Amino acid sequence: MEALQAFVSAHSVAVAATILIVAYIFIATEKISKVTIALLGGVLTIILGLVSQSKTIESGINPLYFINFVDFNVIFLLVSMMIIVLITTRSGVFNYLANNILMLTKGHPIKILVALGLFTAVLSAFLDNVTTVILVMPITFSIAKKLEINPIPYLLTEIFASNIGGTATLIGDPPNIIIGSAGGLSFMDFVKELTGIVAIILVFVLIFLVLCFRKMLVAAPEKMKEILNIDNSNVITDKALMIRSVTVLLLVILGFMLHDVLHLETCVVAMLGASVLLIFEKPAKILSEVEWNTIFFFTGLFIIIGGLEASGGIKLMAEWILNVTNGSENATAMIILWASGIISGVIDNIPYTATMAPMIAEIQRVMGAEYAYPLWWCLSLGACLGGNMTIIGAAANVIVSENAAKEGHPMTFMRFLKYGIPVVLISLVISTIYIYVRFLH
Repeated sequence: MEALQAFVSAHSVAVAATILIVAYIFIATEKISKVTIALLGGVLTIILGLVSQSKTIESGINPLYFINFVDFNVIFLLVSMMIIVLITTRSGVFNYLANNILMLTKGHPIKILVALGLFTAVLSAFLDNVTTVILVMPITFSIAKKLEINPIPYLLTEIFASNIGGTATLIGDPPNIIIGSAGGLSFMDFVKELTGIVAIILVFVLIFLVLCFRKMLVAAPEKMKEILNIDNSNVITDKALMIRSVTVLLLVILGFMLHDVLHLETCVVAMLGASVLLIFEKPAKILSEVEWNTIFFFTGLFIIIGGLEASGGIKLMAEWILNVTNGSENATAMIILWASGIISGVIDNIPYTATMAPMIAEIQRVMGAEYAYPLWWCLSLGACLGGNMTIIGAAANVIVSENAAKEGHPMTFMRFLKYGIPVVLISLVISTIYIYVRFLH
């Protein structure tokens, strides 16, 4: 055991990097559950002494204590928002909104595609992408059956719109929650820097998708009229719950916006909202529906990356990027944007962002906050938008494709890629222009 500890101590960066890379490979291949891999990697990181099991040392608090590397701002924000969304969903309010939007289209297939895209994107800015697509999918299959058309164009549009819309705010996509916490960026920082450009990207992507799918989106006039007869009267299952949950959700979002006035962290605001809603619910039932797999996945991942950070690996990565770019802010920003976009299309964007965020924090420490400020937005745009490239690029993609197959409409890897690559290229080119004009010229 002493020989092993001596080896790990002498080669700590290599050992920590190996654990992270092996974990990445298993997460990408999905042969074993990614939460299992993250927890195994985290435990191995602790056992090998890359991070410490002890909270205190003789001189006081131990800076290498493994809990110190778990970002609880991210953990509690995720859990709290899951609780709020779960309770709000039970009222039926999201289905009610979706039906109203569809009736406004008067059953026109192309207008429905645009409406579903916009609705999914807006919803994804405030709810997580997975919840959003789960809410919208049943409506989509119902519409496709009524119009007797293939649902694949609508499902692809919802996937792309959910990942694009999730980029717009701090709480829209887990990578943004990680970035906000690591970079000390508020909800309003994300609104100020990303919401506008995300809206522009969404418009261009929707135009592209309409051009791609216009020949598939044709329905008989009598079928279109059926959409007008959707019965929306019984969709709201509990009016009191709807009023209560929507009020709390809006107040929580307002709390995020007033961060600079209230001086409350986003996780504290979200925890307050979740706690208030749980007063009227059976907590055991709601908590049983929380995606604990995601929470433990994050926890294990933070510990693995903590091992790389504690060993000095993150610092070496930051120094390498600064050396390659000769300290050029322009070159560093473009490398982070495009590398994030491409890599996040191939592997899950959550572990990628969790690895990159400490590296940018290190660059910020060396080069200053002003130099690093654009880099945070490059990471966010690249990691979130890059998830649209492949069918495994984001969790929402996988869930929609699995449900499409169950409904008899398989979505193959290559078919997804055919549309995913152009969508990501459009997104990254627009992002490049924006980053240059906004920060670098």
